[in-house]
Amino acid sequence: MSHFSRRNWIYGAAAAGTGLFQVEEARAAQIAKNAPISPKDKIKITKLETILVKPRWLFLKIHTDAGITGLGEPVTEGRALTCAEAIKEVAPYLVGKDPRAVVHHWQAIYRHAFYRGGPILTSALSGIDQALWDIKGKAFGVPVYELFGGPTRNKVRVYAHVQRQGSLEQSLKAAMAQGFTAFKTGPSKRRPARYVETPSEVKYAGEKLAEMRRIVGDSVDIGVDFHGAISPAHAKMLIKAMEPSNPMFIEEPCQAQNHDVMAEIARGTHLPIATGERVFTKWGFREVLEKKAATILQPDLCHAGGITEVRLIAGMAEAYYASIAPHNPLGPISLAAGVQIAASIPNFLIQEQVSLGDGYIKNPFKVSNGYLELPTAPGLGIELDENKMADKIGHDWRNPESYDEDDGSVVDW
Repeated sequence: MSHFSRRNWIYGAAAAGTGLFQVEEARAAQIAKNAPISPKDKIKITKLETILVKPRWLFLKIHTDAGITGLGEPVTEGRALTCAEAIKEVAPYLVGKDPRAVVHHWQAIYRHAFYRGGPILTSALSGIDQALWDIKGKAFGVPVYELFGGPTRNKVRVYAHVQRQGSLEQSLKAAMAQGFTAFKTGPSKRRPARYVETPSEVKYAGEKLAEMRRIVGDSVDIGVDFHGAISPAHAKMLIKAMEPSNPMFIEEPCQAQNHDVMAEIARGTHLPIATGERVFTKWGFREVLEKKAATILQPDLCHAGGITEVRLIAGMAEAYYASIAPHNPLGPISLAAGVQIAASIPNFLIQEQVSLGDGYIKNPFKVSNGYLELPTAPGLGIELDENKMADKIGHDWRNPESYDEDDGSVVDW
């Protein structure tokens, strides 16, 4: 038997550590060798270009003098032109600068605005941040998630929205045949919800969710989005009616700005509460976590501050044992950014999507058994298909304007 001593163990560990270091050093050298742009080479931003894209999106291209273009999606739904103007106002700061100083640019754009945050400025910043990370990944020749320590998973779970046209059963079974294993729907209703609803309407919503559960079975997840359009009093009744169907989460059970009320609702049910599409930056999510208003955070990569900020939000959430389910009712650039986040954090839950990129990007995402494969191309891993996009340029989409049929009063949508 060979003699084993503490000194021998230390020497062996040191040698192993040296070997690991050499492997990592060699890998880094190989990446640098294959990268289109050496870290020592200069690169400058030359132009920021925004494109209105149907149905309601705004795409951003950040051009550089190295021939690398970064893609982002800096839009607030219904305010695409306003966000495009905000991009124009930021452009003089970025043009001429090295795009690889992503976090520095985030700080400068956010803090030098003086009036910080808000949906417009933070959405514009979010799209810029996505595009800068896309450039940085392409410059190094690696996916963005490799810049954050490598992947934490090799697949990304996604969910689909339930299509209400035609038969509910047919819509659900068609989506399941496409590979989806999780869905999101709204609470069924026969009229705009009142502040306090009748037992009949509460029962109707509960029965419709139970019908969905019967169709898809217990191996499929269903999230229910109240969309912040339900009063706290009605939300509590609806949640009780839905509890037997065990939805995956209840999203925005009341207006998202009131975290105290949402925390009260969360304490009254065993169902997970989700929120975040209308919460901006780490400072907004800090309050959600501290007040225990939700255990599933849904920051939107196009609104909350981009990839830079959502990674920080995810780190905060991990400390509270909360998970991340990025919000995304937008386009394939937003989805690509969400996939990079999903591959970079340990507490990812599921990714929302409404477009896998067909008709917009080369090599659209594909769903298999509820998951997307991680992209291996550099940057965000996608490339716009300009030819297929040609008939989708321009839109004048506006937010729905909803009114109560009985008395004409304004209702949320």
